[in-house]
Amino acid sequence: MVHILVVEAQKHEALTLTRNLERYGHDVTTVDSGTAALENLQQADFVLLDLDLPDIDGLTVCRTLRETAHVPLIAFAGGGEMERVLGLRAGADDCLDKPYQIRELAARIQAVMRRWEPRRPALAPKTTVSVGGLHIDAVSREVRVQGRRVELTRKEFDLLYYLARHSEMVVTRQRLMAEIWEIPMAQALGAQASRTVDTHVNSLRKKLGQSDWIVTVRGVGFRMGTAGGKDAA
Repeated sequence: MVHILVVEAQKHEALTLTRNLERYGHDVTTVDSGTAALENLQQADFVLLDLDLPDIDGLTVCRTLRETAHVPLIAFAGGGEMERVLGLRAGADDCLDKPYQIRELAARIQAVMRRWEPRRPALAPKTTVSVGGLHIDAVSREVRVQGRRVELTRKEFDLLYYLARHSEMVVTRQRLMAEIWEIPMAQALGAQASRTVDTHVNSLRKKLGQSDWIVTVRGVGFRMGTAGGKDAA
């Protein structure tokens, strides 16, 4: 199953597209702006992007997605050949005129996925992760900082291991609640959820000995840092 992020400002079109994609067995998240697209990108295996957005120029969103994420993308254009060309130049893997037929879109999604498949990293599980002087063993669930063993609770370990495995990106509180606490994405945005994540992050920082192992990115979430470097919480 492919998790598709649909970026579509028109509610009726977004609903119709979502229903059709789910019929093809896909999991779908829908957002209606470029800002929301960038905030929800980390959960997507594939992006369908309408270039006509209310807040940010669609071509700018397309370029930003291509520069910051390793994910296939199809853009929807409403302005004919020139807009399709601009979409492709902005980084889209394919560009489709609106209106379109769902069978053609499904075929194009499959074609783009086939082209991307050789670029995907190997799926073999990684049981150890190292970030600077921090070493995590997923099998023994052991954590060491500069050789010092650190005792963590189950959730603290799961949280740290998830952040370390995704050290190249910023992870939102919503994503952490969904992955670590198994709270559905739609329910993972409340104040209680935010306090839960923040409490565990603060506890981890204390146990690891330096706050800059886990860096707060204001308004977004957290990422792994390298203690003793330039990162600051």
